[in-house]
Amino acid sequence: MRVVSSRKRKYWFGGNGWVVCVTLMTCCWLVVGDAVRNTSTLMPRGNSSVKIGASSRARESTGVKIGGSENKRHREGVRVGEASRNRDPVTVKVVTTVPSKVQSSSDKTSGNVSRTNAAEGNRSATVVSPGSLATVPAPSSTTTKLHIGLVVPSKSFGVREYTRAFHAAITGLQTRTRGRKLKLFYKYDISPRYDMKPLTPSPTDILNSLCQEFLSVNVSAILYLMNYEKYGRSTASAQYFLQLAGYLGIPVIAWNADNSGLERRASQSSLQLQLAPSLEHQTAAMLSILERYKWHQFSVVTSQIAGHDDFIQAVRERITDMQDRFKFTILNAVLVTDTKDLIQLVNSESRVMLLYSTREEAIHILNAAREYKITGENYVWVVTQSVMENLQTPFAFPVGMLGVHFDTSSASVVNEITTAIKVYAYGVEDFVNDRIGDSRWKTGDRFFRYLRNVSVEGESGKPNVEFTQDGVLKAAELKIMNLRPGVSKQYVWEEIGVWKSWEKEGLDIKDIVWPGNTHTPPQGVPEKFHLKITFLEEPPYINLAPPDPVTGKCSMNRGVLCRVANETQMDGVDINEAHRNGSYYQCCSGFCIDLLEKFAEELGFTYELVRVEDGRWGTLDNGKWNGLIADLVNRKTDMVMTSLMINSEREAVVDFTVPFMETGIAIVVAKRTGIISPTAFLEPFDTASWMLVGVVAIQAATFTIFLFEWLSPAGFDMKQVSPSPNHRFSLFRTYWLVWAVLFQAAVHVDSPRGFTARFMTNVWAMFAVVFLAIYTANLAAFMITREEFHEFSGLDDSRLSKPFSHKPMYRFGTIPWSHTDSTLGKYFKTMHSYMRNQNRSTVAEGIEAVLSGELDAFIYDGTVLDYLVAQDEDCRLLTVGSWYAMTGYGLAFNRNSKYVQMFSKRLLDFRENGDLERLRRYWMTGTCKPGKQEHKSSDPLALEQFLSAFLLLMSGILLAAVLLALEHVYFKYVRKHLAKTDRGGCCALISLSMGKSLTFRGAVFEAQDILRHHRCQDPLCDTHLWKVKHELDIARIKIQQLQKELEAHGIKQSRRKKKKHVPSCWVTCFTQSEPAGQQAPQFLNADDVLKPRDMTRNHVSSTEFTGRFHDDRPIYRSSITEIAEMETVL
Repeated sequence: MRVVSSRKRKYWFGGNGWVVCVTLMTCCWLVVGDAVRNTSTLMPRGNSSVKIGASSRARESTGVKIGGSENKRHREGVRVGEASRNRDPVTVKVVTTVPSKVQSSSDKTSGNVSRTNAAEGNRSATVVSPGSLATVPAPSSTTTKLHIGLVVPSKSFGVREYTRAFHAAITGLQTRTRGRKLKLFYKYDISPRYDMKPLTPSPTDILNSLCQEFLSVNVSAILYLMNYEKYGRSTASAQYFLQLAGYLGIPVIAWNADNSGLERRASQSSLQLQLAPSLEHQTAAMLSILERYKWHQFSVVTSQIAGHDDFIQAVRERITDMQDRFKFTILNAVLVTDTKDLIQLVNSESRVMLLYSTREEAIHILNAAREYKITGENYVWVVTQSVMENLQTPFAFPVGMLGVHFDTSSASVVNEITTAIKVYAYGVEDFVNDRIGDSRWKTGDRFFRYLRNVSVEGESGKPNVEFTQDGVLKAAELKIMNLRPGVSKQYVWEEIGVWKSWEKEGLDIKDIVWPGNTHTPPQGVPEKFHLKITFLEEPPYINLAPPDPVTGKCSMNRGVLCRVANETQMDGVDINEAHRNGSYYQCCSGFCIDLLEKFAEELGFTYELVRVEDGRWGTLDNGKWNGLIADLVNRKTDMVMTSLMINSEREAVVDFTVPFMETGIAIVVAKRTGIISPTAFLEPFDTASWMLVGVVAIQAATFTIFLFEWLSPAGFDMKQVSPSPNHRFSLFRTYWLVWAVLFQAAVHVDSPRGFTARFMTNVWAMFAVVFLAIYTANLAAFMITREEFHEFSGLDDSRLSKPFSHKPMYRFGTIPWSHTDSTLGKYFKTMHSYMRNQNRSTVAEGIEAVLSGELDAFIYDGTVLDYLVAQDEDCRLLTVGSWYAMTGYGLAFNRNSKYVQMFSKRLLDFRENGDLERLRRYWMTGTCKPGKQEHKSSDPLALEQFLSAFLLLMSGILLAAVLLALEHVYFKYVRKHLAKTDRGGCCALISLSMGKSLTFRGAVFEAQDILRHHRCQDPLCDTHLWKVKHELDIARIKIQQLQKELEAHGIKQSRRKKKKHVPSCWVTCFTQSEPAGQQAPQFLNADDVLKPRDMTRNHVSSTEFTGRFHDDRPIYRSSITEIAEMETVL
């Protein structure tokens, strides 16, 4: 439980809020326990054991009855309303069976006067709560009393004036002719019970007041009306009382002048209605003054007064509510615990201060402010009610102060009794009319809800008195006060206007005496000042362009004039002529210039832009600073604004603001158009996929088809049955079939004869269709020209950090005397020494060198390089790798400059409201001319775009040449050795051409194929064939003539003995042994060989032979076709 600030809490609570609650309960038990003769129990109000106002008929009794009967005492708890017949019938009886002398003492204290009724059979008036009002109506001859407690300031005149105001309010409600008619006075009599409190009552006094004065008569509500404004212990006592009443469930209608010092989180938890203007009303009135005079920025100054956090929060909430029509900016929120805390205001550009503190604390704060010279003519202080209190003016307050105030005099307290009684009466009336039942009074917050929802007619011209859900008054009126010189030259608070919360233009102010005793309102912002700003151009932060040669001014999109000539060059030059000369002045534009313009608008200063003389950024050169940093160190300039990177060396000699942009060291390279990769046609599939297709799929399909054909009865049937003469099949022909089907080649292939092998061939064809569809669909994505570039990982890439370790070495550079150059020289000494000869003087030169190929990479600030990449027309540039040495750009000032905090605060505001992001998007984005890219896509394909196809063709030609060489090697060296060993025909099973090359029969087969399929259609071919035939006939004639001549000379042909001929190994490659009983082969003589035949016909009638032929005259003969085959071969 919090009551006041932390320094007050311990005094009242002892550090534990629950102890207070237990203490209160204990106190009430003691008060009741001493008065009750028989032990009885008093429960807290929040429990259902306490029944308030249970009425009953008059009973004669010598003592006080509890609950109407003795046997119900413990079951129903303590009941109120049982009166003794010896007592006055209208005397209020105590809930807790207090003895007669205790009750009499209480009546005297409260000012209640006992009245006697002479009539016999008198009935006792009962003390009731509003719960009993709705359930137990009183007889017409009596009235039921409603007790209400009043806590008022202790005055010398006692309660007379309060009693008079109370009765006047009751009479006014009973006799009113306009407005709402209240019927509660026909049955109920409101009886006040007064408790006058001093300025700072002790906790014991507060506990006694609640236990003895209010709980003893079971009051239905408490009117807490106090005008004390000592915001120390008096505020703590007020909050203590209100919170305890809330814990007991007693609604409180309060009007206390120090309510702004109550902590809202604690007060909102109680059953409290506040009639006085709240802290929210005061902040709203103060901000209305600022809105009236267009003061957008201000600072909040508070002491450690209770509720200072609530004041700042109320200001922020009000700013949020007003942001649609007026924009406020809180520059500082200063909690003053020491006078040195005001230095924040000295270094700030704030000229309007809202002060919330006690009067004593305000004296110390304003005295210190006068010493710091922040109470002069340009400074406005607006204070709250807590500072003004009763309008006494100390000498420390400066003239021209403004404040918000409401009347807290004793007369105002008396006047507020009427409003409080109206609120209470309206609440009781609504409560009585709403018949819910007695159970609603088990807790006191039910009655509070009716009080909170009342609407009481206000005074003429004012709205009704209504409350928010937090119990705060909706409509309030505050006076605007101005501290000005009086008649005796003493400062006095004078009312200059009124603020009304219920009016849209709620502020009405007349003539004001402003700070410095002037009648002109201050600007509310710092007076204008002039800054000399040094820069160094670097797109997009600062761009240079020549000014208009006629007017010497810059157009709207070219920025502002900035001097590029040094002081020596400007001597004796006419300024107007210099403005038109680009050698002296240029137009500066860019991100930093727009940001500078925004600073100038917000802070109200003028400036002069001057380019740094040596054109360097600022690094240590032989222990001395150069460039921009040197100008700040030597105080030649007030500020540096450009893309100046923050590092530890620079921070040691100058002051930086918070960064306005993050950056780092990056690398830019150029794209180079290369040829399509030689392996581009292989890239649609990865290595594993190609291995799966080439090694597994093709081989499996080939051997499966071959084996199925070899094992099939319709095929070779393992050579058990001789295949058809026209059937040609082997392993190599199976490969040819598989490859032809895979690539959909339109070539002649030999299909298998077996059904199983053909089915397997169809399955392979389906696989080939799917494979080719996937391959061709993805091939287009890879058969394009590749853009090649050097993909460095960062500055720590070994190709850069160790340039001598790679051959050829990469070429790269940066700008000397820059942050990048100094960082590389500090952390990468080898790289820095290597690239020194390749550095460029400007970023533009470095980018051009990269594009032209003079440099492989250029190293510089990341944001600058990103901008240049985005602005490249051909989109040939790109940044690679990660950024190194992340830092930021900041504004640099002289050491201990008073402007650093001012600009840093503005930068944070710009970042928060999105201004920096909008500037970044405007200046940092760019395009790469996408139109040019679309145009290039419609150009004819160049050679390099399908060069891989030519490379594939060349590779095939080279491979074919190698195969040709192997073929010659085979026929020259391998064939004769293979013919000796291959006697089973295995070679023909693998390759028919190989098998034919090993046998004469194979050669004959080839000749037969040539004759069978040859159709000579060329006349030259016929002529040549006839010539050969003619020569053959002449040769036959000559042979016959020679034979005749030999016979004429008696020489005859000799007959040699037939020898058994053993065939050679090459003859038996495909030869099978004759089975037993087969007819012996027949031999031909030389005449058969020389027998002429018709060469125009196809003499091959069979491809089979079963015999052997001999070198000698006898020739192995099965048919005459063997001779034709030999002739064809020859």
